[in-house]
This record gives sequence, C-alpha cells and structure tokens, in this order.
Amino acid sequence: MPTIDHRPGVHAPRRLLPPHGGDNLAAHMALHGVPPYESAAALTGALRDAGLNGHGGAGFPVHLKLAAVAEAARRTRRTPVVVANGAEGEPASAKDLTLLLRAPHLVLDGAQLAARVVGADRMFLAVGGGEVIRVLRVALGERERCGLDPLPVRMVEIPARFLSGQSSALVAYLNGRPALPRHPEPPVREQGVGRAPTLVQNVETLAHLALVARYGAEWFRSVGTVDEPGSMLCTVHTAGRPPQVAEVALGTPLARLLPMEHGAVPAQAVLVGGYHGAWIPAADAARLRLSSADLQPYGAALGAGVLATLPANRCGLAESARVLRYLALESAGQCGPCLNGLPRIAIAFAELARPGCRPGTHADIERWAGLVEGRGACHHPDGTVRLVRSALIVFAAEADRHVRGRCAASDPRPLLPVPMPVEEGN
Repeated sequence: MPTIDHRPGVHAPRRLLPPHGGDNLAAHMALHGVPPYESAAALTGALRDAGLNGHGGAGFPVHLKLAAVAEAARRTRRTPVVVANGAEGEPASAKDLTLLLRAPHLVLDGAQLAARVVGADRMFLAVGGGEVIRVLRVALGERERCGLDPLPVRMVEIPARFLSGQSSALVAYLNGRPALPRHPEPPVREQGVGRAPTLVQNVETLAHLALVARYGAEWFRSVGTVDEPGSMLCTVHTAGRPPQVAEVALGTPLARLLPMEHGAVPAQAVLVGGYHGAWIPAADAARLRLSSADLQPYGAALGAGVLATLPANRCGLAESARVLRYLALESAGQCGPCLNGLPRIAIAFAELARPGCRPGTHADIERWAGLVEGRGACHHPDGTVRLVRSALIVFAAEADRHVRGRCAASDPRPLLPVPMPVEEGN
C-alpha cells in the first residue's frame, strides 16, 4: 500500500485526505458537514470560477463537461447517467485507490452533486478489486442508513487492465461488453450507458467538486497558481522506497517533490504523467513546476499525477522497454496501430535496450512511431508514442553506447511497476 507523504512544504494544506480513521461517515460529517445541494446553475458557476479541471488525465474543465451532458440530455430527451471512475488502470498510479480508501464519503458527495447538476437518475461507481470494495460497501451502507443520498449508487468492479478506465471502455463494460475503448464518435457524453448521455468523471475530480460546493471558488484558488489553481494527488516513485501519494499544490517546484539524488547517485531523468507520459532530463525537471504550462514544451502533461525519478545508475532504455512491452500487450487490439504497430515498436525497443543492438534500430523505432501516431481508434497509440519519443531523446546517449556494445547502468533493478497483463474476464 502506498504511503502518504506529509513532509513539510511538500503537499498543499490537507484538503482531500483526512487523518487516518477519518473514513467513516461520522468523522466525515464532523469535518465537512452535509453537502449543500444548491441549484445546478450555482454549483456550475462555482466550478467555473474555481477553474476546476478533471484529474483523470485529460484535464478538461469540469463545468463544461457537466454542461455538455446536461445539454445532450435536453436535446435527446434521455435522462443522463453518472459514472464515478475509480478504475485507475495506470499501474504506476495509486492516487484514486488512496483517496477511495481514505475519503470515500468525499467522493460519494461529489458524485451525488454531479448527478444533481446533470439531472441523472442512475449512478455507478467503477473501481478495481481488493480492499477498496469492502471500504466502499461500508461507506455506502452508512449513507443508506442515514438516507443521505438522493440517488442509489451501484458499485461495479472493473477488470484490471490499462484501458479499462478509459471512458468509452468503462461505458462498454457497463453495457455488458468487454472493457475496451470504442470509436470516439458519438462521445459518451452524447451516448453512453444504455445509450443515455453519460458523465464519466474521475473520483479525485468528484472529491474536489464536493469541496468547491462546500467552501467556494475563492477557497479552492487559495492554493495553486492563477492559471492552474488548486491541488492534485500525485504518486511519487523513488528508487529504493515504496511509492508515496502526496497532495500537492499546482505550481509546486518538482525539485521539492522529487529527490534529484539517490544517495551518492544523481537522478538522470524524471517520468511525468505515467505510462502515457514523457521522460524529462533531471537537470531540466529541477527547474520546472508541477504545471501544464511548464511541462508542455517537453511534450509532457500532468496526466494521472505520476512522478518518478530514475537514478543515473539505471538504464532508461531498459526501463522504457519494460513499460512499452506492457503497453503493447495491454492494447485493445482493435486497429492496425495497436495490433501491429505497438508490438513491433516494443520488440524493437527491447532490442535497443540491449547492448550490442543493431545500428538502425533507433531509426526504425522513429519511423514506426510516425506511422502509428494519430491513426488509432483510441488514444492508446498516441500515448505510447509520447513515451517512446521522449525516451529516444532523453536516453539518446545511452542508445549510442548500446550500439557500441556498452551500457552505463550498474543497477539492473526496475523502478516502475509493470504487472503481468491479464486476459479479459480473468
């Protein structure tokens, strides 16, 4: 289980994660009180003024997403559905799991408020398996006994796959099909669960929504930056330590979050955003803030809030090759870029990661990445290519050494978690 990082100066004032033991309804009510079920227009306006964006990876403004679902419901005359997305298929991320274990009632408050805004009559809570199921069952039981929720919540366990949490894959599973992405048109906000307009919102986003409803836009903006207000949960990976989940104010310098030295070994690179993220040279990362504006020039984004520092004695090519093999095996296999392109790139990258690789391997990977990008039925190929390209740039010197039969790494231990892929239904 990831630990919570409470080092002074690292995280924002505690907002999302209560003290240990604060996951029960009585403690939650003592801390926050009953959520204010004000008008949909008032809450949507508060979310707009707060500048709350989604925390599931895409970073779309929440008030616009809510308005789009409500408008689709009016246009189609179908009552919308709300899906609280806690599937968290990203292996390196533990933020949603930590939030659901520590603050389930804050998430459920946000889901109920979102349902009120869009006028939903059904609600699903999609999560992975394990201990979180038990915690959420207890939380839902507490709320039911108190008559707290206007809308019943159906909890659904989602298959443990990388793409299961993608919105169209989630909707497909709730409609009785495999949890695989579908073509983006029509979007789920237009036609989702049972063909009704569907709001799929990440659980961290819903927790922030519940806080904005209680404390207002100005309070939300009291941390972060003017252009990127608020805080976010990050999963921080450091060699030799368990991953830590920290609540961090947006705009915080990465150097305050990540060790740029591992004992006597300096860091060589930082992975930002997860397995669809990008590597950044450590020297550059030390000057950047946790913000989309700072990360964009490097082709990186906040994504799932994953941050990982790679020490100089590890091989960045080998680390990337492990992740790329996983991503290729986890693809939906529904289109050419995923079925043929990603496995070919992964095999070539595994060759590049071995000293003595063929000199043309680097060029082949570059060419195949260009053929895959922008041609998939979902964003999985594009996200994978983002990681590929950043690795080829940041670890270019190491690739040259590998061609000459040498590797600078002295420590073969992996940094990032790469689970064995599972078959659908297993």
